[in-house]
Amino acid sequence: MITSLSQLDLNKKYSYAEYLTWQFQEHLELIRGRIFRMTPAPTRRHQKASFKLSLQIGNYLNNRSCEVYTAPFDVRFPKEGGDDNTYTVVQPDICVICDKSKLDDRGCVGAPDFIIEILSPTTGAKDATIKFDLYEEQGVREYWMVYPGEHLLDVFLLDDKGKYQFVKKYTQDDKVKVNVFEDLYVDMSEVFKD
Repeated sequence: MITSLSQLDLNKKYSYAEYLTWQFQEHLELIRGRIFRMTPAPTRRHQKASFKLSLQIGNYLNNRSCEVYTAPFDVRFPKEGGDDNTYTVVQPDICVICDKSKLDDRGCVGAPDFIIEILSPTTGAKDATIKFDLYEEQGVREYWMVYPGEHLLDVFLLDDKGKYQFVKKYTQDDKVKVNVFEDLYVDMSEVFKD
């Protein structure tokens, strides 16, 4: 039984089935079988932005078919063969899933419709490169990268060729349309209010 991260070889490739057996509290993500540590506790600004975004999106989705989830919530990108052949499981800060068949008791299986990552100095590079590429490859329709310290937001939409296109950099003064929905706008002044 694995009870400590120190028992794992960080250079080895692990599956989701192995991930499920680990008995320690540290939050991790697996991307293509590689272990990525998550930051200990997010900053106050990170948590506040996450809450304010989730609140606005959740209020909009109330009595609709889509659901919003916040970390820690496993999103798995499986290959054929089940858990033993699944090598990527991430925990986005916020994700929206409209296809309920993707939901099970352990999280989401397949691409959410919309993902938000709130970048921190320790996770920013991973969220802007590795996870950006992963979400694009897996077909996440809309990806937001939030910079809470700078009060900025970058929005990307998946085009018909399966590539992200940069939409715009938004500030705390903007109301931003969530493009996967017809009439949802997020008030960034509420998200970044101190």
